[in-house]
Amino acid sequence: MAQFRKFLFGALGVSLTAIVSACGSAPDSARSEAAPAANVVPADAPEAGFSEAGVRALEDRMAQYVADGQVKGIATRLVKDGEIVSDIQAGIRREADQAPVTEDTIYRIYSMSKPVTGVALLMLWEEGKFQLDDPVTKYIPELEGLQVYKGMDEAGQPILAPVSRSPTMQELMSHTAGFGYGLRGGDYVNDTFRELQVFAAPDMDAFMERVSSIPLLHEPGTTWDYSISVDIQGYLVEKLSGQTLGDFFASRIFAPLGMDDTAFFVPEDQYDRFADVYVSAPDGAGFAPADAASFLFRRETIAFEGGGHGLVSTMDDYARFAEMLANEGTLDGVQILKPETVRLMATDHLPEGVFIGHDGTSADTATGVGFGLNVAVILEPASGRAYPKGAYMWGGAAGTWFWVDPENDLYFIGMVQHFGGAGPGFDARAESARLVYEALEDPE
Repeated sequence: MAQFRKFLFGALGVSLTAIVSACGSAPDSARSEAAPAANVVPADAPEAGFSEAGVRALEDRMAQYVADGQVKGIATRLVKDGEIVSDIQAGIRREADQAPVTEDTIYRIYSMSKPVTGVALLMLWEEGKFQLDDPVTKYIPELEGLQVYKGMDEAGQPILAPVSRSPTMQELMSHTAGFGYGLRGGDYVNDTFRELQVFAAPDMDAFMERVSSIPLLHEPGTTWDYSISVDIQGYLVEKLSGQTLGDFFASRIFAPLGMDDTAFFVPEDQYDRFADVYVSAPDGAGFAPADAASFLFRRETIAFEGGGHGLVSTMDDYARFAEMLANEGTLDGVQILKPETVRLMATDHLPEGVFIGHDGTSADTATGVGFGLNVAVILEPASGRAYPKGAYMWGGAAGTWFWVDPENDLYFIGMVQHFGGAGPGFDARAESARLVYEALEDPE
């Protein structure tokens, strides 16, 4: 493997707090001076088709988010043709002792769990356990008799009608099955998800019992709406495999790929590596670690193994997963999926004229972005969107993001731990893509 950059701004440790505090109210001229001090000797970027200056600009910009006080810590990795082009860690992973972000920091990846669950279900599809056009009710009879929400009547009661047909397995994997989620409120379906505390279900069976009692938000196959469907896919993995979701992941994906630190909880003997997750401070000034039990990912705090949101991972581990996808299903001689299955996963499956309305981190209607099987897919390049056609991606609620670009044989992963979009102007997802493709397209 070629030499690559290691950017350890986080090694500044305790002094980083003072730097961030000072930069938070400093003029722009002072802020712009923070990042260059962390530069290191350039890697062999030109060998991989990237300009040295372009890679430096990418790294400087990622570090600047910490220097400007927009995030507490960040790690990013760029890989092309199987070679690491850029690998940085900046800032702190823990508030109490200012421990720096390190190579082995463990992160909550939330909805970046979804592609993992999708891969698991596609493995079972390859084994003939189901067909993509099968009705979901063939495997989950609890969903027989679903109703669909049609609005509210004059008395303020929901208008419900029998669903026209069962959602299919493919629709379940493309968020077109019609389910709600509960991540937003304001309509009867999503409000009911919250009222029934679906995500607090004590086990998978209780989870499905609660979901099956809630009507669909849309008729199946009509529109894309970010939904509970991937957690339902996790339930299907259990039913079709005869294993718990965690056991299937561990034995069929994580162990074969060497993903030693990816799981539904953080072992006690590894907890020191686990990053804080930040929210806005109570006084509105800066950030504070969130300490609710649901953020701790200790074994005893896990209600059920949620395929849509439940995993923790490291940069190295998720890179192995992304590398497997970039290699069309195989890594180090281990085949997880067939090449044609990975291509199917990254093919748009939405109805004609339908595009996604959420990017895994925030609501953002994206005309020209379709959806495959548990990943978003770029259909056409667009102004302000740097990814090429065919790139596929997703992100997580605490700000993590990744994309795979088959055309250029590259992938990129970003890890932060901030709810609510981090600080004002935190645009690392779009900026990382812009800077990656500027560096690739303008080699020196």
